[in-house]
Amino acid sequence: MRTYLIVGWLLLAPHAFAQTRQITGHVTDGDAQSAIPGVNVLEKGTANGIITDVNGHYTLSVTANATLVFSAVGYMTQEIAIQKDSVLDVQLAVDVKALNEVVVVGDAVAQRQSITGSVATVQRSRRKQPSQVAPAYDQSWAPAPVYPDDEEYELPEEAGFLHVNKQPLSTFSIDVEAASYSNVRRFLNQGQRPPQEAVRIEEMINYFTYDYPQPKNGAPFSVTTELHACPWNERHQLLQIGLQGKSIPTENLPPANLVFLIDVSGSMQSPEKLPLLKSAFLLMIEQLRPQDRVAMVVYAGAAGVVLPPTSGREKEKIRMALQQLEAGGSTAGAAGLERAYQLVQEHFTAEGNNRVVLATDGDFNVGISNNHELEKLIERKRESGIALTVLGFGTGNYKDAKMELLADKGNGNYAYIDNLKEAQKVLVQEFGGTLFTIAKDVKLQLEFNPTQVQAYRLIGYENRRLSDEDFNDDRKDAGELGAGHTVTALYELIPAGAENDPDLHAVDPLKYQPNPTPRPQPNLFLEEVMTVKLRYKAPQSRKSELLTHVVHRPDVRIKASDNFRWASAVAAFGMILRDSDYKGSASLDAVLAWAHSARGEDEEGYRVEFINLVKSSRFLAKR
Repeated sequence: MRTYLIVGWLLLAPHAFAQTRQITGHVTDGDAQSAIPGVNVLEKGTANGIITDVNGHYTLSVTANATLVFSAVGYMTQEIAIQKDSVLDVQLAVDVKALNEVVVVGDAVAQRQSITGSVATVQRSRRKQPSQVAPAYDQSWAPAPVYPDDEEYELPEEAGFLHVNKQPLSTFSIDVEAASYSNVRRFLNQGQRPPQEAVRIEEMINYFTYDYPQPKNGAPFSVTTELHACPWNERHQLLQIGLQGKSIPTENLPPANLVFLIDVSGSMQSPEKLPLLKSAFLLMIEQLRPQDRVAMVVYAGAAGVVLPPTSGREKEKIRMALQQLEAGGSTAGAAGLERAYQLVQEHFTAEGNNRVVLATDGDFNVGISNNHELEKLIERKRESGIALTVLGFGTGNYKDAKMELLADKGNGNYAYIDNLKEAQKVLVQEFGGTLFTIAKDVKLQLEFNPTQVQAYRLIGYENRRLSDEDFNDDRKDAGELGAGHTVTALYELIPAGAENDPDLHAVDPLKYQPNPTPRPQPNLFLEEVMTVKLRYKAPQSRKSELLTHVVHRPDVRIKASDNFRWASAVAAFGMILRDSDYKGSASLDAVLAWAHSARGEDEEGYRVEFINLVKSSRFLAKR
């Protein structure tokens, strides 16, 4: 096994002696004869791969006798040994079997195999059937699927509409995480409806990038707003707020002082855990620069350093340390965190990026393991200026709630890696945004004009809401924005003057004090719908800066942008999956129509992938 791993590493090394050749080709749908963007093209046995572009084309340098593996959401995986030709066109067949293989037999245990979207065949963990869930709006869902025995999710109850006269302010922290989307995708690719608690709508929206303008005048991010009719409720309006982080070329990013904290406990043995983790980290290692420094700490029953701080120019040394890792033992996650933070602190770089990168399934079972104690541990560590990035892997015993909590309290971010394509997105394409913070403690506060807005609700962000007083309190922790990242938030609004709206719930008049009545507003503000205020801190600062943005009444002649329509489609899909009380007329067919019309430029194929997921969901709903 060790010999195989070393050979795999040599294939990746820049100075490997094996002959290489360039293969180009076009990947199409075998039935529709149309191009498939976003196909994962991987040289078998290595982490050398690429994603097909929007036209289904790819170009990849491989070893002379390589075998290429082609995989995509909703299609059968193909392995093809390259021949003498330098052009290899491939047709993929739709994988109906993956959608049909949902087994529910009373309380019986179901076991199956699936290789959809993955190179390795994965033996799924034992599952038990949960209680039935109410069907989504105008859908007749298949019976609730069997879920892994020990996965953990936590999501507060969905918030309803708030009256502007009583609560004119809405305050929340940004959230740049997208783990929920890739996790939901994992369930849908397995032919299963995800648990409602796993669906965090803001993370689904923020999985995608949006065409917001770059910031000007030295600001770390720009602010864009758009207000139009709400697609799923014609009586309401929908507000989109978009933040665009400043894009910084990799060579201009500050030096990184990183510690990879890797879970090598027995729970990490399956192919979608430690083996996938290794392939993912090989991609990240390629992004390191000579000025970057990386160390490696592993933990199982105990924690230990397997690679001391090493320059990014010594990539071969870093790869070798990674490839030698094997899984086994219990999980002392807290001990690993303590050691990793200590190692970062010992080599702290005042003007650099000091960060622990934790890769795990979250199943801590030795030492500190409950969420409350872990939260206190991480809160103590973040005061030292060290951030925490959490990368989740695997299924069955996956602890989503724990990992989201760690990233939230650790001034960091959280991603779920379900395949190599996702690893490439998070660790290569979004390398700067994932590991380099340009603004911290970013908070928003909206003040609504009661002459224009009667009630509002923030879609998603249930665990990011803040007290109004927290906005001006620089001691209050909030979310971080990475280089080049975008953040999108949606508010559904009930316009002033709307009567008999079923989403408005009246209360009886007060008996012991005057009932609140709206004060007349001066004519100066009649064109203003709301004011959006933002606070943020520079990465090394303890004092926040204030930005203000006024939203005016919309011009009905201006059509909604692709940004607005795409975010609306993703939000509606999330509401359907959560069986939201506020999904209105949203349906899977409507989501498909909105998404198709707003697809726009999709070089990496992520939007086409979303459309395919919705189609798969529609298939499940009709069974």
